[in-house]
Amino acid sequence: MAEIGVDIKKSKNLLEKGKLVAIPTETVYGLAANGFNEKAISEVFSVKNRPSFDPLILHSYSTEAVEKYAGPLPPKAQLLATHFWPGPLTMVLPKKSIVPFIVTSGLDTVAVRIPQHPITLQLLKQLPFPLAAPSANPFGFVSPTSAKHVDQYLGSEIDYILDGGNCNIGLESTIISFVKETPIILRKGGLSIESIENLIGKVDIKTTSSSKPSAPGMLSKHYSPGIPLVLGNLPELIEVNKLKRYGVLSFSNPYATSEPALLKILSPKKDMTEAARNLFAYMREFTELKPEVILGEFLPEKGLGIAINDRLKRAAAS
Repeated sequence: MAEIGVDIKKSKNLLEKGKLVAIPTETVYGLAANGFNEKAISEVFSVKNRPSFDPLILHSYSTEAVEKYAGPLPPKAQLLATHFWPGPLTMVLPKKSIVPFIVTSGLDTVAVRIPQHPITLQLLKQLPFPLAAPSANPFGFVSPTSAKHVDQYLGSEIDYILDGGNCNIGLESTIISFVKETPIILRKGGLSIESIENLIGKVDIKTTSSSKPSAPGMLSKHYSPGIPLVLGNLPELIEVNKLKRYGVLSFSNPYATSEPALLKILSPKKDMTEAARNLFAYMREFTELKPEVILGEFLPEKGLGIAINDRLKRAAAS
């Protein structure tokens, strides 16, 4: 298993040597490599078993640092950066020549963000390069929201896990592209579309791609718990599956299951933030409990519920 700790200096030294380090963010844990080191980035794809056509996000610590390898930021992007960076927002911008095409999967654009986590921001400020950091899990599986999850997934493959506690948001960042005149949401995530539109006006939405995606997290099948997930009306699904060892993933209501541990309630208080924070952690628990099937329901299609429903649909498609 990997070494887990809070040693920023050790993380820095490993990354400068081209090694991989798992890092905490407010969204999920990332598998980080020097964003300018093609060999190290190749290792990220290899360890995750991630297809090379799926681009990565570069993480940095300030808008000024981001603009050294991406941009320029148009006025609406500047406005979002002022309000939501650091935070769960990724922007797709024209890339500069210093960014290797392996990061962007051959695209002339690059996805960039500033994570809102004190220990990772401290690390980023000490590095002379951004970090390419997709989620620290095998490709297609549930994203990790704790150092323990990373260790269970990839502990034998990486050198160090920088432990920043449990992720506060638990959903990946929202991705917005500024390549065309009208901004386009490419992935629903931890920042609501309403928050974005309240600041910059109407945006377009395109959130799936079955071939070559233009941003991370756009493939239609993703976030698999490794167990069939069926979504719909929970009382009806429970009746149909009552002879099976089933798990229940409910938004706020309790339901009968054969074992108490197989009932996971995202938020008894109907708090979308709490539900988002619990989603991937509960999916991971189901992976360990191994029910025959997971029965789930959609959340209200508003705020973070939109992003949670997006993840549920993709997990069910897997």
